[in-house]
Amino acid sequence: MTARTRALVFGASGYIGTNLVPRLIEAGWQVRAAARHRAVLEARDWGNVELVAADALDPETLAAAVQDIDVAFYLVHSMAAGRNFAELDAEAAKNFAAAATEAGVGRIVYLGGLIPADPRSRHLKSRAETGDVLRHGAVPVTEIRAGMIVGPGSAAYEVIRDLVNYLPVMITPRWVQSRSTPIALDNLLDYLVSVSRLPDALGKIYDVGGPEVLTYEQLMRQYGEIVGKRFWLLSLPVLTPRLSSYWLKLVTAVPTNIARALIDGLEHDVIADNKAINELIPLKLKTFKESVAAALEAEQNDTLSAHWAEGSIVCRNFHPEYAYYAKRAGGMASTWASKEALWRQVMAFGGDEGYYYAESLWFLRRLINWFAGGPSFYRRRRHPRELRVGDVVDAWRVIAAEPNKRLTLLMEMRGPGSGVFEFDIRDRGDHRILRATAYWHPAGPAGLIYWYALLPVHAFLFRGMTAAIAKRAEKKEGEPVDAPT
Repeated sequence: MTARTRALVFGASGYIGTNLVPRLIEAGWQVRAAARHRAVLEARDWGNVELVAADALDPETLAAAVQDIDVAFYLVHSMAAGRNFAELDAEAAKNFAAAATEAGVGRIVYLGGLIPADPRSRHLKSRAETGDVLRHGAVPVTEIRAGMIVGPGSAAYEVIRDLVNYLPVMITPRWVQSRSTPIALDNLLDYLVSVSRLPDALGKIYDVGGPEVLTYEQLMRQYGEIVGKRFWLLSLPVLTPRLSSYWLKLVTAVPTNIARALIDGLEHDVIADNKAINELIPLKLKTFKESVAAALEAEQNDTLSAHWAEGSIVCRNFHPEYAYYAKRAGGMASTWASKEALWRQVMAFGGDEGYYYAESLWFLRRLINWFAGGPSFYRRRRHPRELRVGDVVDAWRVIAAEPNKRLTLLMEMRGPGSGVFEFDIRDRGDHRILRATAYWHPAGPAGLIYWYALLPVHAFLFRGMTAAIAKRAEKKEGEPVDAPT
């Protein structure tokens, strides 16, 4: 170990990575953050952190990520990829282990999952296999195995939160009686940072968990007590975790592939045997209720407003009961127009030049909002061709404006959830890409139904609008309208 430890957080755009990077910075580490898309990391605004784009499924991108690293935190998984996620996870771990060996990385700290005696879940089996593959390399691996993590954005926690917030009556499978040892996000981060410095932890596997063994029914009821939600629960033996996973799409905004993989593992008791880790790193562990209280407080203290970010309380209109994960739809256009010309058109959105495409649909949406008591037709733009943070565009409010790059609008319409609409301009070779993306944080099943009902309209509208903006920018810049893209 050097005096200032050099750490790689591989998978820094994910839930644990996003929280681990600031913790390492606070502890005085020299941090390199890696993810497949550098732009996602840039949006985190971490300051003095080296950012690299790297994909474990693309070995050629790994050398720059692992070079001159003392500790590599391996925090990636492929559950969102669908059915073949286990094969992808094994391939990714093999590539990373090889790259770490070649670069002479000091150690790997891998966050896996608690493994029951006879796991049938492909998700749990894959987490164990990933650790085995990493250990086949020459770099010593310390594996931390955790069950349910309690913190804003943790998929298992968000499933429970959505269920309690939105369903007064639940018909559940037997898995609600399965037991677990949920751990607070803060406690897990403490373990990850501490174990990475200890020579005795090299090559070891540690279970970590909170101080309580609770069933999922108890977790839901305790969460309900904290947020003031009561519900009726009916458990049916014939309803298996597999069957219950199919209706998750109608109940929770957690990405379906991730939620389904998690639900498949809930038929097991996953209880941490944390005696070894407690002897090595004694911590004051938070109870489940204390963990939930900390998670809710962390959300309320989140002031990120530079643009849309997954789970940002600002982008959920400060409603913590709205879904953490967002549904999204968008459109894209390629153009030869300059960033400056595109930005001028984006700045005029909703002004004298209108909404650029399908004006009748925009008018209908404004009319519905007006009848519902929303702000449509009551508000006017401050300036027809300029926008700044705080300005309004009909029922939208500007929460970020980065010249020639990004405009972010927060929805203030009446609706079953919270929405953000964002324009994004980027270079791609010798031309530009304009994207328009709607993000929707649903408020329960009504919010999900609302989103899916409008999804075809959004797809049609945003494709046409971005193309129209691009053509308008080309025309006003003197470029041919039908320039090849």
